[in-house]
Amino acid sequence: MKKILFLLIFMFLSMTATFAADAVMPPDSKADELLTFDEANLRIQSIQARVNELTQRYNTLKDGNAELKKQLDETIAALKKCNEDLYTLIKATKEDVDKFAQQLGNLEGKVRQMKGLSNDELSDRRAEVEAMEKELNTMRQNKIAVLPQFFQRVIDLGNEIKTLYREHSKPKNYIVGKWSENKDCLWNIAGKIEILGDPFMWPKIWQANTQTIRNPDIIRPGQELILPQKGPKTTDEMKAEKKYWRNKKAKEDAAANPAPNATAAPAAHPAAAINEPKEKKASTDAQPKKGK
Repeated sequence: MKKILFLLIFMFLSMTATFAADAVMPPDSKADELLTFDEANLRIQSIQARVNELTQRYNTLKDGNAELKKQLDETIAALKKCNEDLYTLIKATKEDVDKFAQQLGNLEGKVRQMKGLSNDELSDRRAEVEAMEKELNTMRQNKIAVLPQFFQRVIDLGNEIKTLYREHSKPKNYIVGKWSENKDCLWNIAGKIEILGDPFMWPKIWQANTQTIRNPDIIRPGQELILPQKGPKTTDEMKAEKKYWRNKKAKEDAAANPAPNATAAPAAHPAAAINEPKEKKASTDAQPKKGK
């Protein structure tokens, strides 16, 4: 009896295995409620195999992430130690470094804003540019400036600030106006901020226009003057100025000490001081070199 029962069980299992082997995996579009027993069993086995595969991958990645996190923590700790060693070397704290970074960032922002201004606007705000350069030079003296994250930024910022030094747009030529309206003379023209910005530089204008100006005390309305570049007086300009003053002094001395039996003529352009040309009374067709 036992042998018959064992034979029947064996035959049933063989038939089940045969049926399962003959079953085909149903398409994913087939609804679960429409599956046969064998198809449902195959779908369950497929899902379980996918779960097992994903579980194994998760565990592998989890172990890898744990190792990576350990390495990351070790790197962060080493970096922190390096920074602490740097701060100790320059005798600064993290708070000092953060404050320096904020100050540098603010200064960089100011420079970016001013780079959008015109030449004339930058010239008018020259004091601000000088203040920024002074602030940066003070920051350079701080040892924090040598830290790698600041070193090149400080150098670049210094170069950018230097480009902000501008001069007023200067016309190439200047048309002399009327003395009664413009008070134009070489002294006053040289003193205009958009021209030379210094009245003592009047000899530069004179020497740039020797073909049209023979006597620097006299220029005429409507006369077109060539304007020289800003800068110190050249050797020739200083020689011409000295000769002008020698001749002017000689005329004044001659007028003050007339020869015997001679009628003295008044000095045409008396000087108020040896270093400064003095204006003469304005006329409708001639202009003095200097005005008060």
